[in-house]
Amino acid sequence: MNDSPLPPGSRVVIAGASGLIGSALADSLTADGHEVVRLVRRAPRDDREVRWDPEAERIDAAGLIGCAAVVNLAGAGIASRRWTDAYKRRIRDSRVLGTATLAEAVAALDVPPRVFVNGSAIGFYGETGDRAVDETAPPGDGFLPSVCVEWEEATAAAQEAGVRTVFARTGLVVARGGGAWGKLFPLFKAGLGGRLGSGRQYWSFIALHDEVAALRHLIDTGSLSGPVNLTAPEPLTNAEVTAAMRRVLHRPALFPAPAPVLRAALGDMAGDILGSQRVLPRRLLASGFTFAFPGIDSALRSALR
Repeated sequence: MNDSPLPPGSRVVIAGASGLIGSALADSLTADGHEVVRLVRRAPRDDREVRWDPEAERIDAAGLIGCAAVVNLAGAGIASRRWTDAYKRRIRDSRVLGTATLAEAVAALDVPPRVFVNGSAIGFYGETGDRAVDETAPPGDGFLPSVCVEWEEATAAAQEAGVRTVFARTGLVVARGGGAWGKLFPLFKAGLGGRLGSGRQYWSFIALHDEVAALRHLIDTGSLSGPVNLTAPEPLTNAEVTAAMRRVLHRPALFPAPAPVLRAALGDMAGDILGSQRVLPRRLLASGFTFAFPGIDSALRSALR
């Protein structure tokens, strides 16, 4: 397969372009002269927007014609609200139904894109404890692993049509403007942060800058398909991350959150926050990717710029 950057002015379709990662990826591609087409749920404002309704499995497929790459990052926020049964269905449906809709539209194109990069998450692996896992590990047990399995399987139509398909299994993105760290930074700046539970659970993180660069790498690297972990090379325990937050922000971390309190406040979601995922980016590194911010201190500082 051809490992080469997108030709100048390539048309790239992004689902989830308004989210933390999607908006940063769109900005990066646009800055390099590519045409970014955003999938939106409302009436399009111009020819760089295409309407779709992922839960209803509808999309204006004509808007995908001529695209060189499709990146699907759409899905209801994992930590946006308490996990009721209804919200768990929304988490699942927003990913699985949307992915299947987009994969089928891609497969039906007369000239398909060179690559379909589909979002996924390290939640695929479930609880790993102290055990380090890479892309060869099987799925874990529980809600998030089951969602990730279905999410990835929903790309079947694109794969069967011969489109190179990559699953971007993303870790905890270190960014000030959203995601888990968007909630942590204000707490630590106020001196209210602290370890979660025992603090011994592993957090597999990635700087937002490296996340975007890695997605660009997946688009450009023709030898990559299937699962690729998007995490920094050395996962750290929550206690180590807490110490780094204290160090970088010059604030105390005085208020640990005991596991029973988290379970009472967060319900089912607490199991994933208190869980341990020690995930390694074996395939990303083997393909020649270089991290700009491989350590937690540098990742934190990059987020605060």
